Amino acid sequence: MSRQVALVTGSSRGIGLATAVALAREGFAVALNGPADDAELRAALAEVEACGVPAHAAPFDVTDLAAHDAALAGIEDALGPLTTLVNNAGVGVMQRGDPLEASEASYDRCLAVNTKAPFFLTQAFARRLLGRRRDPALFHAIVNVTSSNAVAVAEPRGEYCVSKAAAAMSSKLWAVRLGREEIAVYDVQPGLIATEMTAPMIAQYEERAKAGLTLFPRVGQPAEIGGIIAALASGRLPYTTGQAISADAGMLVSRF
Repeated sequence: MSRQVALVTGSSRGIGLATAVALAREGFAVALNGPADDAELRAALAEVEACGVPAHAAPFDVTDLAAHDAALAGIEDALGPLTTLVNNAGVGVMQRGDPLEASEASYDRCLAVNTKAPFFLTQAFARRLLGRRRDPALFHAIVNVTSSNAVAVAEPRGEYCVSKAAAAMSSKLWAVRLGREEIAVYDVQPGLIATEMTAPMIAQYEERAKAGLTLFPRVGQPAEIGGIIAALASGRLPYTTGQAISADAGMLVSRF
């Protein structure tokens, strides 16, 4: 029996791990990725395996473009042909502050991880899919996790915003190129989500959510984003591609 097989980058924790678990509960075999084969990745792997599906640890640095093909081949050797790529790995700014003071190192890091890496991993993934006969009974999709900051400026995190805006455009580009190949591409744009990345600011975010920044007066949870991604990757929004899904509790709804 054919099975959906997904790679989720940056899945040792946070939204990535929640996505891996959500996909596992849908019956996907899941490859979990982190930059190193460490205790955190192994704990995430065990959590996914507990869902009763095949799982595989795929440690590699997403910014090492030369490692992409070997990593994808290793996953397929372990789990079978990939059907799904979730580009979730991401970083924030090295230091929040005035964009007049933003460093080249922080800018380059955001662009390397948040923009360049998913672009070229998508390229390698798509070439692999197009190079073989695919099971028409399986849904093939790419889901990019960008941010509300692909649209809305956060002045103290300017270089992050720039990287996510570029990643959002990449989602549209790949949707256009891969649509004729029956490969769906989506862009999930989380808003205020309680993760390790947002932990230093989460109390402030919670207060702003309660004060009306978001239409639901609370911050979101990684499992909620994981559920959205699993629905997209499972094809439960048929005849769709190229959409940006604002998973932000209505934060960016225009209002007076």
